[in-house]
Amino acid sequence: MDNLEYVKNYLSSSLGVKKKLIDDNDVIAKIKDVAELIEEMYRSGNKLLLAGNGGSAADAQHIAAEFVSRFFYDRPGLPAIALTTDTSMLTAIGNDYGFDRIFSRQIQAQGSRGDIFIGISTSGNSSNIIAAIREAKRLGIITVALCGKGGVLSSIADFSIDVPSLSTPHIQECHIVIGHIICGLVEERIFPEEKPNV
Repeated sequence: MDNLEYVKNYLSSSLGVKKKLIDDNDVIAKIKDVAELIEEMYRSGNKLLLAGNGGSAADAQHIAAEFVSRFFYDRPGLPAIALTTDTSMLTAIGNDYGFDRIFSRQIQAQGSRGDIFIGISTSGNSSNIIAAIREAKRLGIITVALCGKGGVLSSIADFSIDVPSLSTPHIQECHIVIGHIICGLVEERIFPEEKPNV
């Protein structure tokens, strides 16, 4: 396969997964429902917490930044914390309690009833995300899992948005699209007066 063919095949494969998302009414409804929950959470004065490992850690940070800074247009920031960014905290918890607790410990310390936690795992089986979901539920925090096909998280989170694929890169690509959609919906619903007339 030459390089041009590789590029076209990859793009085609990625689009194929997104087409499956578009055609899955259950997934579309869950994305809408989660956006509405996050809107309601912000109106109640709570915050969004996010976590993931590797590429999913980057996705957690990316989505948090869209809420805090801006997405489509200028408006007040919305509180969102990626639990993946503080290396001193991550290494302290990892050293003292183990890697499996790096997120659940932060949720226990910083989470409050009425917050929402989004755990991102392409496999749906990341042990530290599972522990974080369980701790969040114990504290009365609504839990959302962004997963691929299958895995434990789909069955334990309050809401699970499952990308219909087993390809880690394509699942990650869809996760960031889903995060963007949620952020765009929340931004538009909470700050309609800030939206520029274009």
